[in-house]
Amino acid sequence: MQDTDTLNAVIRQHSEWLATQLHAQRENLFPPDAAKTMRKFTSGEAASLLGVNDSYLRKLHLEGKGPSPQLTPGNRRQYSAEDIQALRVLLQQTARKPGDYLPGRREGDHMQVIGVMNFKGGSGKTTTAAHLAQRLALKGFRVLAIDLDPQASLTALHGVQPEIDLPEGGTLYDAIRYEAPCPIAEIIRPTYIPNLDLIPGNLELMEFEHETPRALAQGGAGLFFFRVREALSQVEDRYDVVVIDCPPQLGFLTMSALSASTGVLVTIHPEMLDVMSMSQFLRMTADLMDVIAESGADLSHDWMRYLLTRFEPTDAPQNRIAAFLRTMYGDKVLNATQLKSTAISDAGLTKQTLYEVERSAFTRSTYDRAIESLNAVNDEISDLIQTTWGRG
Repeated sequence: MQDTDTLNAVIRQHSEWLATQLHAQRENLFPPDAAKTMRKFTSGEAASLLGVNDSYLRKLHLEGKGPSPQLTPGNRRQYSAEDIQALRVLLQQTARKPGDYLPGRREGDHMQVIGVMNFKGGSGKTTTAAHLAQRLALKGFRVLAIDLDPQASLTALHGVQPEIDLPEGGTLYDAIRYEAPCPIAEIIRPTYIPNLDLIPGNLELMEFEHETPRALAQGGAGLFFFRVREALSQVEDRYDVVVIDCPPQLGFLTMSALSASTGVLVTIHPEMLDVMSMSQFLRMTADLMDVIAESGADLSHDWMRYLLTRFEPTDAPQNRIAAFLRTMYGDKVLNATQLKSTAISDAGLTKQTLYEVERSAFTRSTYDRAIESLNAVNDEISDLIQTTWGRG
């Protein structure tokens, strides 16, 4: 007998099976009343984040200055992310110059909005956005992470399960919809990392893609591509940097995010098929942005960079493509690369970033290699931000 189930029925059933299993897995990892927390940092890690010597941190502790670290059974000092932020504030009071320990905006600096994008899945876009937002927050910037991808992976990484935790909305759609948008401050939620807030995503974001053509046809969309920019302007005084994880397609959401961005980061997996796909993506983006520019939009931006992701230095074809891209685009390709690492993918299995997992969970060399690669990428972007503000 022939299986007569319609495709939509099969897909719906498979989606429900998967959602049930993922929910069960989450209940195991994170019971309903559990909230994600940030791990403690060793004194060496804390010193590195602050840009001081470990011996100086020990001296502060012995003198009773700043927060008291937690002592392990082996008498080693451990600092929470909150402790590190408190130390930043303390150290800045006696710093030689402004920004030594609190690197964020000063008077006259504009908020940096970084759109992380790529047209092709698997390029490490969400991994890049999550680690960038967390690293900047741990380095003392006030950061807002926005998940504009309806698949909501960035949201899940930060302990929010879209289909369970957002039944009544709570995504950026609420602040950019055409009918009765809410103030953006109402949908921002703090995370378990000091300095890092989140606007989660879910499938509701697709409503913007469906409603915009209707609004345009009725003449009510106005300059739709400014809606993200206008929403962000409401909280501009609260943040130094906004990191937007854009959807992996060129829709109205992506165009609105691009129009709001002061910096654009395009992730590239250095394989020939991905580079060919990127060629089409860049051409389509340029065509769409031409249309927006003709509407009178100012599309000037501070910087655009390409980031090589899931890079394997021992892979000869990847090295050839990397060299090809660097020859063509020069310093538009970041010097640092995000290495392919089992540590990053293994951390993702438990919905964590590499900054959240314990080093002891991995082979030391695997972890160190991955974290050095991520830090190099994120610190290069941090330097770009400072250069944009006229320092660095």
